[in-house]
Amino acid sequence: MDFTKMNRMELTVVGSGMCTLLTMHLTIQLLSQHLFYWKNPKEQKAIIVIVLMASIYAVNSFVGLLDIKGSKEFFMFLDSIKECYEALAIAKFLALLYSYLNISISKNIVPDEIKGREIHHSFPMTLFQPRTTRLDHNTLKLLKYWTWQFVIIRPISSISMITLQILGFYPSWLSWAFTIILNFSFYVAMYSLLAFYHVFSKELQPHKPLSKFLCIKGIVFFSFWQGILLDILVATGIIKSQHFWLDVEHIQEAIQNVLICVEMVFFGVMQQYAFHVAPYSGDVEARLKLKKRE
Repeated sequence: MDFTKMNRMELTVVGSGMCTLLTMHLTIQLLSQHLFYWKNPKEQKAIIVIVLMASIYAVNSFVGLLDIKGSKEFFMFLDSIKECYEALAIAKFLALLYSYLNISISKNIVPDEIKGREIHHSFPMTLFQPRTTRLDHNTLKLLKYWTWQFVIIRPISSISMITLQILGFYPSWLSWAFTIILNFSFYVAMYSLLAFYHVFSKELQPHKPLSKFLCIKGIVFFSFWQGILLDILVATGIIKSQHFWLDVEHIQEAIQNVLICVEMVFFGVMQQYAFHVAPYSGDVEARLKLKKRE
């Protein structure tokens, strides 16, 4: 392949494709390790769902880049896939934290040593909950519901938005309404994770929950805020269309997709550390035994 003979568009597509393949390689490598050391299905099933997030974002964005002239409904469909999977990953992360602490909501199992702990809510959650609540089975169930509501609202909203776009009824006020609903739903889901982590940060420390949380939050953070930045650059005229067959909206989508393809490589590397197979391969136990002997 002679890169010197390629134009900028071809180089961008090839570079993004290589980044996507590298992300997929890192994901498959980590997944194969977990499948080989399949010691704790409850935890590792959640880990597999979370780890797949980087590759799904990369592949999704690369497909959008290949079909750069796609319709607005097509790009909305691609964004919906990413965001729906993001909702599932958040829910699975909470399930993973519950598993680390031997909590089972369905079986009504809550260890006695963690019952009665205080959860201090902040605004605006204090509009719906007391500022201080005691941890019990009902509180944990509520935190789970707060997380899973996003898993339900996100797909319903996506299907509704795409359907309304196809029907030709999608005024700006409705777009803003969906944006407000989804952002509030996302906030509640993330708030439940942070509240849970804050209460059990000491017990969860050996499992590196912060690095795991940053992998999920980082993917969402970069995708969301760089989208906002691109909107601003388009609105101020910094990003313009210089193509007779591409408008500025398609250029913006292309830039967003390229950035995501590149960023997912870094998150793929982060996942290698955050979701390392060592706790299930026996390496951790071996190191602890060695330290005791010393």
